[in-house]
Amino acid sequence: MSKWAVVTGATAGIGESFTRILAHEGFDIVLVARDLQRMKERAAHLESQFNVKTAIIQADLATDDGCAKVEKYISENQIEVLINNAGFGINKAFSVSDIDSEQQLLDVLVRTPMRLMHTVIPQMKERNSGAIINVSSVAGWIAGGTYSASKSYLTVLSESLHTEMSGTGVKISALCPGFTRTEFHQRGRMKMAGLPEFMWLNSDRLVAQSWKDAQSGKAVSIPGWQYKLLVGFISIVP
Repeated sequence: MSKWAVVTGATAGIGESFTRILAHEGFDIVLVARDLQRMKERAAHLESQFNVKTAIIQADLATDDGCAKVEKYISENQIEVLINNAGFGINKAFSVSDIDSEQQLLDVLVRTPMRLMHTVIPQMKERNSGAIINVSSVAGWIAGGTYSASKSYLTVLSESLHTEMSGTGVKISALCPGFTRTEFHQRGRMKMAGLPEFMWLNSDRLVAQSWKDAQSGKAVSIPGWQYKLLVGFISIVP
């Protein structure tokens, strides 16, 4: 019997790594993103390399219609794994940023994962199986505008739902990476040339660790010794 995994932001970076790792684990993959052509290319690659089935949902998760399209798909299908990965950043301080961009960030990073989880959890509870991984960030521990605030929301909600689902077969975990080599910073027009090499993480490795941590029942996965140290330091410093 097919087991389906929904991955948002599935065409690049951490989301793309999740599609390959889950396909390797035998899951059929539902790709969610805006770029239809890239999704078709990714889907063809997954089908040929891993012999899995794929489905495509073209959706802009910053819009009500885009979010509703994915909610409808989840409500009408049995979904074993949900990866809430879609996201972007804003490279301006809140006081001078564009309010429409701020609203879109909130919709993609907070509204959409909350609604998709609220849709999928009842069916997972009924089956007594399933896994949700919310791609958050170590930025959630740092005061850094609405991006950090949104990631803090996602981490805390993940921890809360992890507790709520304890004793069931449903696993919920937040992945909190630091700087990762993806398209994220280019899309946000962020200059990262000054960041030391040791601070960069590899997407495939951190996703593999995240999947392992989620399966073993960890509420939060922080990949990389440097970021474990950073979060530990932040947690004890006023």
